[in-house]
Amino acid sequence: MTTPTLTTPRTAVLRRRIRWIVAATIAYNTVEAIIALSAGAVASSSALIGFGLDSVVEVGSAAAVAWQFAAPDPKKREHLTMRMIAVAFFALAAVVTADAVRSLVFGAPPETSSVGIVLAAVSLAIMPTAAWFERKTGEELGSPTAVADARQLILCSYLSAALLVGLLLNATLGWWWADPIAAIVIAGFAIREGREAWKGDGCCATSGALLHGETDVACEDSCCDAPAAHTTVLAATRADDCGDECCTAGASTGEAPPAATNRGARKDLL
Repeated sequence: MTTPTLTTPRTAVLRRRIRWIVAATIAYNTVEAIIALSAGAVASSSALIGFGLDSVVEVGSAAAVAWQFAAPDPKKREHLTMRMIAVAFFALAAVVTADAVRSLVFGAPPETSSVGIVLAAVSLAIMPTAAWFERKTGEELGSPTAVADARQLILCSYLSAALLVGLLLNATLGWWWADPIAAIVIAGFAIREGREAWKGDGCCATSGALLHGETDVACEDSCCDAPAAHTTVLAATRADDCGDECCTAGASTGEAPPAATNRGARKDLL
C-alpha cells in the first residue's frame, strides 16, 4: 500500500506545523534551562544543574545548525558546526560529572527542590506528547529529519525521568546520593550525543535545520544508499535490515531513499 501523494497546500501546512513545534520546544528548553539552573544553584543539585546545562546545549545546537543552513552552501559549515556541538556536549558531561563526583566523595547532600520536581514532571509530560505530534507530522510529510528530531525529544523525556527519580528519592527517602547519580546518568547521555555529533551524525541538532525550514534533509547512511532503480521490496528490506527509520520514507512510497544532503537522522531511541 502506497502513501497518498500530498498536495502542495497540505505539504505547506505540515512544514509550517513542524516549524511551530520546533520553535515551541526551543522556547520551552530556554525557559527550562533558566529554571533548572536557578533551582539547581539554590538546592546545590548536580542533577538539576546538569539538566539545565543540557537544555542550554540543545538550544545552542539548534542555533548552530540554523547558522549552518543560513549559508549559501550549508555543507561548508557542517564539519565545524558538528564539532562545536560535540565539544559543547563533552564539556557539559565533564562539568556535571565532576560536580556529581565531588558530591559523592565529600558527602554534600543537596536540598530538596520542589521547583525541580515540578519542572521534571512537566517536562516528562510535555516532551513525549510533542515527540508523538512531530513524529506523526514528519511521517506524513516524509521527512526523516523531523522524525529524528522527534526522537531527540524522546531523549529529553529520558533525561526528565532520570531527574525526577533522583529528586524524588532525595525528597521522600532522604537518598541524597540519588541526585548525583541522576546527574551522572545525564552526563552519560551527553557523552553519547557528543560522540554522535563528533562522528557527523546530525540528528542531535536537527531542530536548527527544521526551524530554518529544511524539512527534507535526508540521511547519509550505508543502509540508505540504494540507487533509484531499486524496487519497493528491496528498499523495504534495506530499511528493515538497518532498523533506520530515515530509510523507510522511500520504502513506504515505493521510491528509493532520497540522496544524502546531511549526515544524520539516526537514533535507536524508539
